[in-house]
Amino acid sequence: MKKISIMMAMLFFALILQAQNMQDLIAKAGDSKTFPKSDVVVIFDSTSVEMQATGLSYYQMHKLVKILTLQGAKQNHIVKVGYDPLSAYVEIQKVIIHKANGDTKTIENPVLDYAAPARAIYWGAREKMIEVGRLEPGDALEIITFKKGYTYALLQGASDDDNDKYIPPMRGHFYDIVPFWSNEPILEKTYVLSIPKDKMLQYEIFYGELTSKLQFQGERIEYIFTKRNIMPAERESGMVSKNNVNTKLLMSTSPDWYAKGKWFYTVNEDYDAFTPTQEVQEFVNELLKGSKTELDSISVLTHWVADNMRYSGISMGEGEGFTLHNAEMNFTDRCGVCKDKASLLISFLRAAGFESYAAMTMAGERIDDVPADQFNHSVTVVKRRNGDYQLLDPTWVPGVRELWSSAEQQQGYLMGLPDGADLMYTPISPPENHYVRINGKSKLDKAGLLKGSFTITAEGQSDASVRRVFSGLRTEWDKNLEKELLNLHPNARLTKVTHTDNDKYLEEPVSITYHYEIPDYAFVGANEIIFTPPMASGVFKRAMAHLYTNTAAENKKFGFKDRCSRLVEINEEVELPKYDEALPLPTADKVSSEYVSFDGGYELNGKKLQFSETISLGKRVYEAEEWPEYRQAVLNQNHFADQKIILKK
Repeated sequence: MKKISIMMAMLFFALILQAQNMQDLIAKAGDSKTFPKSDVVVIFDSTSVEMQATGLSYYQMHKLVKILTLQGAKQNHIVKVGYDPLSAYVEIQKVIIHKANGDTKTIENPVLDYAAPARAIYWGAREKMIEVGRLEPGDALEIITFKKGYTYALLQGASDDDNDKYIPPMRGHFYDIVPFWSNEPILEKTYVLSIPKDKMLQYEIFYGELTSKLQFQGERIEYIFTKRNIMPAERESGMVSKNNVNTKLLMSTSPDWYAKGKWFYTVNEDYDAFTPTQEVQEFVNELLKGSKTELDSISVLTHWVADNMRYSGISMGEGEGFTLHNAEMNFTDRCGVCKDKASLLISFLRAAGFESYAAMTMAGERIDDVPADQFNHSVTVVKRRNGDYQLLDPTWVPGVRELWSSAEQQQGYLMGLPDGADLMYTPISPPENHYVRINGKSKLDKAGLLKGSFTITAEGQSDASVRRVFSGLRTEWDKNLEKELLNLHPNARLTKVTHTDNDKYLEEPVSITYHYEIPDYAFVGANEIIFTPPMASGVFKRAMAHLYTNTAAENKKFGFKDRCSRLVEINEEVELPKYDEALPLPTADKVSSEYVSFDGGYELNGKKLQFSETISLGKRVYEAEEWPEYRQAVLNQNHFADQKIILKK
């Protein structure tokens, strides 16, 4: 096994040498009074990395954790390290308990190696674990681990050198993403990287500051990064990823995004991932018989893959990382993860005569501008006749009328093109592309019985949300439709419902028309009638994710997310029973900003009560300073849902 250099070891243990002994460090670290909201405190967390010319890297990790509470003791009674045996080798080298009374105990229990728990993706990930046993507050756990390799698996050619499979996908290069944030306090975190002098490293520190130092060691350069007194990362409801607001270090020896994009293209073409088989060619020819336009063909192929290839990642041996499985495997199995669905669509498009390639993206998190591997999702791009590239995502659009899910707007992506490509971001999708329109008409009688009807139509991501009432068994559809009505009132009775053909979802947006009656909908007293118009009180909230937003905080420190941009338009006319006077109708102030607007209210003309409201939410990811307007729009809609109309007899 490769041994870390003497100088690296000296740097690695420099923190320990600053104190007289380990017990001094532990005693000075504080206790539950010092960190009242934490179960543990990490006294130090040190990582030293030695990169070889091939890109093979050796990691030595050393960590000291002090237990503050019984819950912290419970959470740390085992030490666990996850890894992928196709791309990494790990060892738990030493675990020592430093007891509060000054005693030390080296754990001699066997290290177990077992298959990691998995769901949906079964790629052979494993975990190594050693049982520590009972800990008490005041004890400290010292853990020394070793790793060689990287975090992604890639198909490699056969080799007699066992270390070859641990060389990263871009051979000869190094990349890492190091979070200098934590959910528990860290007194000191250090990361040391030693690379050959001829390797050009670019790095950047995002969302904070680190102490950094560079020093030359013969034919190598060492980069040292340190941060002290790291407090637990703050949380806010609905906030963007913690990696987008807390300090992190990005490093890469890749010269730019173009180099990474070209590599991604080359590695998959060399593997021959996308060449359609004769069976695929014949199948595509049959699928496209009714297509009349370029977009028709793209849509047919995208939605066939989206709807007919099951999302389930089974282990197929070497090749589970960036290399996309080939057409024969994907078409035969019709089962895989995002990269397999993307790969089959590329094969289909090439069979249809299109120029098509794979792309990488990062769902749920911003890609910052250093060409490290900030990717967790694979998609497809197709070149249109006008020369523009169009993004397609067969993973995120099953049953969705879009070709690229707008739940992925404002998301970074990198295309794997022959000449490479720069990092790009998906544009904002206008809210009118994702409208929800509800139009209702009802009549309230003097006994409180409400009879009426309403029609809901939707498009884009809102269409997909409404359409989920048709998910599952067809025999359950009527029950699902009725549940939406029962959300209005437990006494609601569905008298008739009609809807568009869900099997033909690509032909037209969803439309559902309800006819209903609700006995005792209004409270009828001796002198008054009290009720809320049903469309104002809320129906099909499943298509209005913003209504589930926690609006308790008046301001936010961090950016926040919605599911998608969205336009909601609600209109209802209620015919009223005889009354003498209406008390003042509920009102709400307008909201108007670049990306958020709200307008709505009541009009009363004799026995006709008209309610209308329009909410426009213009994007998916918002800045913290946009929260007041967004919050007010949500509060306004909920305000009308909660307020009562009071008619005096």
